[in-house]
Amino acid sequence: MDDRRLCAQVVAEVKKAVVGKDEVVVKLLLAILARGHVLLEDIPGVGKTTLALSFSRALGLTCHRVQFTPDVMPSDLTGFSIYNKATGEKEYQPGAVLCNLFLADELNRATSRTQSALLEAMEEGQVTVDGVSHPVP
Repeated sequence: MDDRRLCAQVVAEVKKAVVGKDEVVVKLLLAILARGHVLLEDIPGVGKTTLALSFSRALGLTCHRVQFTPDVMPSDLTGFSIYNKATGEKEYQPGAVLCNLFLADELNRATSRTQSALLEAMEEGQVTVDGVSHPVP
């Protein structure tokens, strides 16, 4: 299938759920194709979460959302290791940022350590937990 046609189909699918934001939809698709990051600033209740969820469904991506507050810890994003008594081994439990499309809502409320964990995932495409790197899909 032609790339333009595929892009047009994705835009059409997203526009079924998001009305009146055609330019934003196209720019967001371009950012996703470029494997970039997007900062959406707008007033509450205008469909930013719906936009992200629509893209994840249209593209078959895993999507997670975190509402940032001062009590969100870096491990909530990166994941953590937990001891499994049965096996005697540490098992990694993935955090919220280990997905294809991550929606960080009100990031400015997070602590600097939590923001730093998110920046590592964004810049390096991985998170490090207990000295082990885990790639972000």
